[in-house]
Amino acid sequence: MTILRLAAALAAPLLFALPLSQPALAEDPVPSAKDYPAPPAGWQVARTAWGDPDLRGFWPVDYLAATPRERPPELGTRTEWTEEEYRQRFGQAEQRAGLEAAQDKVGILGMGHWREDGFPLWQTSMVTVPANGRYPALTEAGRAARAAVKDSWNTEVFDSLEDFGNWDRCLTRGLPGSLLPGAYNMGIRVMQSPGLVVIAIEMVHETRLIYLDGREPPPADVHNYLGFSRGRWDGDTLVIETTNFTPGMSNGVTPNSAQMKLTERITPVGPNQMRYEAWVEDPVMLAEPYKIDIPWQRNPNYEFYEYACHEGNVQIRGYITATSPRFQKLREEQWARQGEEPSPVAGPGGAP
Repeated sequence: MTILRLAAALAAPLLFALPLSQPALAEDPVPSAKDYPAPPAGWQVARTAWGDPDLRGFWPVDYLAATPRERPPELGTRTEWTEEEYRQRFGQAEQRAGLEAAQDKVGILGMGHWREDGFPLWQTSMVTVPANGRYPALTEAGRAARAAVKDSWNTEVFDSLEDFGNWDRCLTRGLPGSLLPGAYNMGIRVMQSPGLVVIAIEMVHETRLIYLDGREPPPADVHNYLGFSRGRWDGDTLVIETTNFTPGMSNGVTPNSAQMKLTERITPVGPNQMRYEAWVEDPVMLAEPYKIDIPWQRNPNYEFYEYACHEGNVQIRGYITATSPRFQKLREEQWARQGEEPSPVAGPGGAP
């Protein structure tokens, strides 16, 4: 199976040497044509019963997990792996894909059972603008906001909700992060009705409503975790402009400001593939805009699963009572009732 997959991927230059039919794309060329197979001869974009381009279906991004968001610095402005580089990355992805079976053999329940890792794209990064494929520099406000972030990755003692990040609290991954790969639950579903496109997100179970009826955005002081989205058709491309973001919800290179603007283009390029482009502007936090540019693959067999986050909604309370100095006496009493000594590796006072 490994040889067949790799052979198919390395044969891409032959398959993609034909001219590609890419209707109504933005002016930017695709990062790597090898990631966009030519559509069947005579293919046309499907239409809904009311005449709009039909984008409906499941478009999970789990297969993108082996592609870095930022390009390795040593690659400079190169947007495509060499064949040898691709071979190496493909082999690494194959090893990760076999981790679950390897852990089963030795009776271990570990990362292989819950991570969803795909195989690499030929493009070297998801960020394509700036030209180096890396996030832009932050403004002074952006640097201060990033330094002030507290979450379970950089905090050991939790005393209040302010010590947790948005994802810790299962609030949101924000945008564009909610549409990019994570570790699991990476489903995206597009639904349509006349005048409306809906994008459902598996992780955190958020839903975006994209209005096509020409309505104006709400007043600037009205905010939403995922902003307010208005769309229009540019040929077969859905163009989405999103504003009115709640500050601090982006979970990206730095927390966003209320002035963040997201402009997206979703373009069908084949019967089961779309090109997703997203330009992120935030003059308060970012020195310049950046762009995400990735292919979406339809998977008709994909299903959404419950993203329980912290089951029973007890984890936040547990972190606080297990580490906050305010609950040290409670922890000591619990240890005493159990007839045990406080754990030397737990928070202040030890956690039973």
